Formats: sequence, structure tokens, C-alpha cells
Amino acid sequence: MATKSGKSKAGGGARRSKAPEDRFFRHIVSSMANGVLAVRRDGTLALMNQEAYRIFSLTPEPDDIGKPFADVLGPRADIVRVLTAAFDLKHLPNRLELRLKDLDRVIGYTLSQVKDRTADDASVDKVIGAVMFFKDLTQVEQREERERLRDRLASLGEMAAGIAHELKNPLAGIEVMAGLLRRQVPDKKDAQATIADIISEAKLANAIVVEMLEFVRPVRLQVEHTAIADVLHQAVLLAESKAARGGVTVTMEVPNDLPLIEGDQHQLCQMFTNLIANAFEALEGKGAISIAASLGAIEPDPEFGVAPVLSPTVVVDVADNGPGVPPELSDRIYDPFFTTKVKGTGLGLGIVRKIVDAHDGRIDLHSSPKTGTRFRVTLPVSSTAAPFK
Repeated sequence: MATKSGKSKAGGGARRSKAPEDRFFRHIVSSMANGVLAVRRDGTLALMNQEAYRIFSLTPEPDDIGKPFADVLGPRADIVRVLTAAFDLKHLPNRLELRLKDLDRVIGYTLSQVKDRTADDASVDKVIGAVMFFKDLTQVEQREERERLRDRLASLGEMAAGIAHELKNPLAGIEVMAGLLRRQVPDKKDAQATIADIISEAKLANAIVVEMLEFVRPVRLQVEHTAIADVLHQAVLLAESKAARGGVTVTMEVPNDLPLIEGDQHQLCQMFTNLIANAFEALEGKGAISIAASLGAIEPDPEFGVAPVLSPTVVVDVADNGPGVPPELSDRIYDPFFTTKVKGTGLGLGIVRKIVDAHDGRIDLHSSPKTGTRFRVTLPVSSTAAPFK
């Protein structure tokens, strides 16, 4: 009896010791900087840490564990498909990336199968679950995109700058000689009209050359405390001088209590001028543009392991109710010299992107034929940009 009692106590102690150990490993998973999501073969959720909830923008519920994972991850259909397929994969991917379009996020993930030896055949591993380990790569992707843009600019910059400099002198000469010729034939109306066209086209060509030089030139910021309301009001006026406004209505909602941002007022004004002028051109004289600014916040990049302190931002939306940008072109709109306009250089949005990047900000496009086009510019209140960049 004594022996049995001793075994019973020992067994009970072993069972009791598992509870703290289980909690310890759960604390490890919940404290990880990466997302972890585990599901059972029967389709129920076994584990999901806080980082996973954050990345997927889901709210934890007390009864999530044990529920069908498709119900918990309902809005994230792409993740459900990946996890469902994980049970039948013979060769698991080492690393894949997935873009969550509705969240505008990119994750990098790996998959692992949880296996157990079956009672019938100890030599066979039975897949009883699947685990996804993943990380939010959105900011990494944005940095890489900025680097790709810089590489494209570097390859085009020297060539474009050389061409632009070579063109400026003959264009200036054409304009001057046309002006002299106009004075020599003051009484000939046909000649005057033709010469006026020559001067107008020379000025247009010169403007394109100036824009090309501006595009390839590095952005140098004169950083100062800037009120976004002043920038936006000035940008609307300048946009009207660049593109015909016609009957387009412009509404602006900019709260008076927005903080000043550290930025270059001139560059920011040029950036919003280009966006508003593009909207004028897209609307072709009829429609509406809404400009709204609000206070926002961004999380630090987890890649650098910094404390999760939100950094304040100013978010500006420039939206129109025009035809929108075709989906197949949305990834090319920032490419240099790409344009869908009859008379356009394709440099305007490229310059916008350069200025946003120089301010450590981001720009996002949302467009559809039903709602029109919205550019969202997010600018940090405190920039890391040096006085001259």
C-alpha cells in the first residue's frame, strides 16, 4: 500500500508541475515580437499570440481558443487558405510573403506541421496541427520600395540632367529669336500668331526641362516648424495656376489644433500642389475635391526592436470623385516618365514621392471607378530629417 501511495503522490506531483511549465511556454509565445498562430487538424484554433492579433487587426475574444480558426480569422480569408493548405503540403516553404490588401500590410511567414506518432504505427508521423510564424514586413517593404525608387533615379539622373542642360540653351535661344522676329513683323497677323505659337511651345518645352532637372536633383530640405493648413491653402491657389479648375468645387477640413510639423514648407507646398493639380486635370472641369487633415499616429518599426511608443503624425487626404486610376496602372504611377496624359512628363507624382520620402512620410493610393481617387499622405510631426537633406 505504501508503495502504491508513494507512486500516486509522485504521479500527482508530475501532473502539478506541468501547469507552471505550460504557463511558462505560453508566456514565451505571448511575449514574442513575431506573430504565432497554431491550429489543430480538426480546424480549431490552438494558439494565437497578441502580436498576431495586432498584425491581423483582430480583437481577442475569451473563447477564441477552441473555436474554428476560420471563424476567428473570418476577415482574413488569405490566411485561412494558407493554414488550410498547410496540412497537405509535402514540402513546407522556408519563407513566403503575403500582401493583405484590405489592411495594406505585407507579412513574411513560414509554416510548420505539428506531428505525432500514431498508436497503430510508431514509424509514421501523423500531422495533428499546423503553425504559422510571421512578421509584419510593411515598413521593410516601404524602405525597399524607396531604395528601388532611388536606384531608378540614380540610373536616370545623370542622363536626364545632361540632356536637360543641353536643351535649355537652344530653347532659350529659340524664344529670344522668336521675340525678335515678332518685332520685325508687327503688321502681319498670321505671322504674329505663328510666332506666338513658337514662343508658347518653347516655353512649354523649357518647363518640361526644368521639371526634369527638378526631378533628378536631390531633395534638400529647409526644415522648419510648418502649419499644414497654410501649406494646403497655398497649394490650392498654386494648383489653380497650373491646371484649369473650371467648375470643380474644393472643400477643406483642417482642424485648428493640429500640431506644427517639422518640414520644408516650400517642398510640401509643391507636393500638395501637384496632387491637387492632378485632381483638377482628372475631373476635367466638373466634380469635387475634398482635402482633409487629421492627427494620426504610427507604430515604430519592429525590425529595430524599439519600444512600442506611438509617434504622432499629420494625415492629409486629397480625394476627388473622378474616374479613378485603373488597377493595372496603380503600381506604375510613381515611375519616372510614365503618364497617361496627352501632354505630360510623368514626373509630377515621382516628385511627390521623393518629397514624401525626404520627410520620412508615406503616401498611399486608394482608387476605384465608383469613389474616385484618394491620396493619403502621412507626415511625422517630428521628422528625423536634418536641416539640409
